[in-house]
Amino acid sequence: MSSAPDLTSRLLRHERLIVGASIALLVALSWWFLMRGAGMGAMQPPLNALIGMWSLIMVAMMLPSAAPAMLLYARVRDQRGAGGPVVQPWIFLAGYLAVWLLFSIIAAATQRLIAPEMLLLDRRVAGAVLIAAGLYQLSPLKRACLNQCRSPAEFLSRNWRPGAAGAMRLGILHGTYCVGCCWTLMALLFVGGVMNFAWIAALTVIVGIEKLVPRGDLIGRAAGVALIAWGAVRLFV
Repeated sequence: MSSAPDLTSRLLRHERLIVGASIALLVALSWWFLMRGAGMGAMQPPLNALIGMWSLIMVAMMLPSAAPAMLLYARVRDQRGAGGPVVQPWIFLAGYLAVWLLFSIIAAATQRLIAPEMLLLDRRVAGAVLIAAGLYQLSPLKRACLNQCRSPAEFLSRNWRPGAAGAMRLGILHGTYCVGCCWTLMALLFVGGVMNFAWIAALTVIVGIEKLVPRGDLIGRAAGVALIAWGAVRLFV
């Protein structure tokens, strides 16, 4: 029978594989639930259901591009021979998801106020949202947050703290940068439809390109110009 230290050692050796597989499973389940709910008719669900829906959307859209930072965290922790509980990478993940849960609560409350039918029906309001999102894509704040998301090694080296509290801090900080990077792209769900599966997928691709592809930041800036042009058409044509 294996001793507890032997079991812990084996878990640590396969920690990155376990974390990666768990993230992939969580993302896959989120997309599956979204596919089942895609195309639902206009409705006014209760606030808790809206929060759950937005949380699923955020997991499906944001976790794939955040996975490299979490896997790198597990690798750095293993290389540094950090003591403490094996579950520390999950604490990083919990901190990250907590930030997006807070965003989901805000988004759900906003939806009840401005888009109870899951979509902005006023062309002028939708156009203004598109232009605002495009301008933010070109802003220094967007660039600063995106740089943190695109450079997980630099982010970890600057902000590393040991232990469970350090892992939670890193997760919250990384989530905050991701919200700062992508919140206006998430707001575009009100333009294309909060449960429009194709629109969710398209925005997920843009987020992934921005964060993961070489010079993806330039693609994001080009998307910003396109959003401004699209918004102008919605406003004035």
